[in-house]
Amino acid sequence: MSSEASLSRLHINNVRNLHRVRLDQLKRVNVFHGANGSGKTSILESIHLLGMARSFRGGAKALITHGEQDCTVFGALAPGNTTLGVQRSRSGDVKIKVAGAPVRTVAELVEYLPLQVINADSFDLLTGSPGARRQYLDWGVFHVEHRFFEQWQRFQRSIKQRNKLLRRDKMPTDDLPVWTRELARSGEALSKYREAYFKLLTPRFKAIMSQLAPSLTGLELRFRRGWDKSLDFQGALDNSLAVDLEQGYTHVGPQRADVRIQIDGHLASETLSRGQQKLVVCGLKLAQGQLMSEADRGRCTYLVDDLPSELDGEHSALVCKLLASMKASVFITCVHQRDIEAVWPEQDLSETAMFHVEHGSVSQP
Repeated sequence: MSSEASLSRLHINNVRNLHRVRLDQLKRVNVFHGANGSGKTSILESIHLLGMARSFRGGAKALITHGEQDCTVFGALAPGNTTLGVQRSRSGDVKIKVAGAPVRTVAELVEYLPLQVINADSFDLLTGSPGARRQYLDWGVFHVEHRFFEQWQRFQRSIKQRNKLLRRDKMPTDDLPVWTRELARSGEALSKYREAYFKLLTPRFKAIMSQLAPSLTGLELRFRRGWDKSLDFQGALDNSLAVDLEQGYTHVGPQRADVRIQIDGHLASETLSRGQQKLVVCGLKLAQGQLMSEADRGRCTYLVDDLPSELDGEHSALVCKLLASMKASVFITCVHQRDIEAVWPEQDLSETAMFHVEHGSVSQP
């Protein structure tokens, strides 16, 4: 798989109000403009389905056009013309094909079309629960460290088994120490991968933010691994055993890790304006995409929903300038064509395709 791979064709069947859409002349930057409710976001959602086998909003049933039993998205990557296909049905079945051959797991699919989504839900990175930030962190580690996914699976299996044993008896059983040791090993490895990635991410984030918002000089990221930093994970588990037994679940560990985004010692979510928060979100996503590209796991495809929302023209232009400089593949929505034409670097407009979306139909002027 080429690290330069990007979508060259996209076929969508029965995704929300997109009954049958064929886009056979995609460019590196693709702008979809039209009124609210026309289907612009559903195009981004379809690409997300193609790359992740799931939507970034709502469940699979809501994704499928009313009255239909399944939805299908097909895409081709250039260069090489590798094909991807994903079908989801109302029954919950998922079928995935790469180059015409079935694949069993989503993990096999996501390497072909690495995605970054910038939309209203992306604010969860600042204002949401730690789970949203762990998911962001792990998505980046997965694409940079090939050993991460195996450890992540071991950790999930171990904590599930340990919690089951903790709930079963208030007194320790013979199996509990076995699963605690396994959890300690996998959790320690998982956290080290996260910390190594975080050290790579932080300077890139700062460099990008110095361009997007140079006035935010006190902005910083802090990684919290989920247990007392003076202890190894086994020691932390030993210390919390009594509480774990009493309450029936594991209190400390990577499942409680967090990334704190602060400015001048205060949480960014409580200090920054909505526009400044959007710039920070863009910085986090761009920094992660940059790292993924450097790791040669494929240039990111950015799905940007309504960029002008919350950003003035000057800052929209700064985001677009960075996306253009990264030579990233971009699918971006807006209400009016001029909203992006006015802020995208003029010298890069030759790599840009404009599409008008109206009532679920897509046309190219």
